[in-house]
Amino acid sequence: MATTAPQQKITYTSANVDMEAFHKTYDAALAEVRAQVGKSHPLYIAGKAVEVPGREPIVDVSPIDTGLVLGRFACAGPEQVDQAVRTAKAAQAGWARLPWQERIRIMRRAAELIRERKFVLSAIMSLEVGKNRLEAMGDTEESADLIDYYAQQVEDHQGFTRAMARLTPIERNTEVLRPYGVFVCVAPFNFPLALSTGMSSAALMTGNTVVYKPAEDTPWTGLKLYEVYRDAGVPAGAFNFVSGHGREIGDPMWQHPLTDGVVFTGSKAVGMRIFHGLSQHWVKPCLMELGGKNSTIVMDSADLDAAAEGVMRSAFGLQNQKCSATSRVYVHRAVAQPFVEKLLTQTRAITMGDVSRRDVWFGPVINARAVERWEQAVAQARKEGRILLGGERLRGGDFDRGHFVSPTIAELPLSSSLFMEELFVPFLAVAPIDSLDQAITETNRAEYGLTSGLFSTKQAEIDRWFEEVEAGVCYVNKRSGATTGAWPGAQPFTGWKGSGSSGKGGCGPWYVQQFMREQSRTVIEG
Repeated sequence: MATTAPQQKITYTSANVDMEAFHKTYDAALAEVRAQVGKSHPLYIAGKAVEVPGREPIVDVSPIDTGLVLGRFACAGPEQVDQAVRTAKAAQAGWARLPWQERIRIMRRAAELIRERKFVLSAIMSLEVGKNRLEAMGDTEESADLIDYYAQQVEDHQGFTRAMARLTPIERNTEVLRPYGVFVCVAPFNFPLALSTGMSSAALMTGNTVVYKPAEDTPWTGLKLYEVYRDAGVPAGAFNFVSGHGREIGDPMWQHPLTDGVVFTGSKAVGMRIFHGLSQHWVKPCLMELGGKNSTIVMDSADLDAAAEGVMRSAFGLQNQKCSATSRVYVHRAVAQPFVEKLLTQTRAITMGDVSRRDVWFGPVINARAVERWEQAVAQARKEGRILLGGERLRGGDFDRGHFVSPTIAELPLSSSLFMEELFVPFLAVAPIDSLDQAITETNRAEYGLTSGLFSTKQAEIDRWFEEVEAGVCYVNKRSGATTGAWPGAQPFTGWKGSGSSGKGGCGPWYVQQFMREQSRTVIEG
């Protein structure tokens, strides 16, 4: 698979490309990918294919069309997990002994390969996740940019080695950041390339080795990342691809005595269980991004057209299956009616269906469990408030083949738990508020603190909101996505409270250092 195309760039909030050329190349990549569906794939441990006889494989189906089997992936058990962790441990010392410049060279080559393969990688994600073309390409482009951004940090800090002060003339003091050892990397389905790449590349370039578990819904994208690292020159055993079912293999990975740290993106419930169970004999690094319940506040001075578009894009991009998605809106009572009318107009204009097709924007949710969560939220909203738009399964044609539900907007009382619970489905809760005070209070009531948005033209309100909102990623007047669109080097993606574990997020300048520990070296000379 090597479809190439114009070297122009798409992010989540911009598309500086020739769209005709883009779609032509995307169509070719989709054809190439469709020709590869249905194959069986092993695990890869120590650079070798590992079959798992006697265990039913993971059947990877498309949420767009559940009759389309994308592939069958070997399902690891505890024996294969143990093999992978021990392999990573055996490979770690040699990988860490490489000069940091050589590791960076290999990782930069991985970024190049992602860009070379970006249309095929994106086409796979369209089919495997249900991402529209621009969202999928943004995922791929971000993956390459994450590697380059993190590599630049290592270069700028000269491999994180620095001379320190001398207390006496005869001593030489050096400070070094060194790898922990083996990191278990557990990835989510929604950004199966970008988040997998960001987490694993930071671990690898700092001298750690990785045991990687892709999400159960997206093993094909994860396998393609393994191939990128392999082809870039990451040595056998430094990155091991282990697909399998949830905690059946996830727990043995992080509980393994040779595991030195965990990097995880997923639900708060799973993350907290890992966090509490990981450190038994000493504290181990546990780097986590754990989801969100992100609010947008629309004040009476806001540009309502910009606010409506920004909320719509953040609420229903990727069917709200982003930890950064807007899932609740607090709108000043004075402008609530015109804002909601504009929001409904924007949402009604969404194109829905098979997102692998040109110009279709809104696709399916990932699986049947997500459909059930959406149905439960809709039923609760009908009891507690009013459904303003949506609330029905999408039926007919393409919709009957996949996990399609309608983008749904509900007006609810502030007491509703739907303002506080992460749903990860296209459901948006809206309520009027009387002041910025009230809006900030309601925003901060949630246990999550990942992203937040504000639409206001009053500088005093903006300043106060920045100081008081409990969220790590904050946007003001962002029409292209009220709470979404973070990019490496532009918006560090940092979760507060129940949304993160370290206060230093991916895409930012302090992320890479978390995969290393400090060693002070003193040599007495003469």
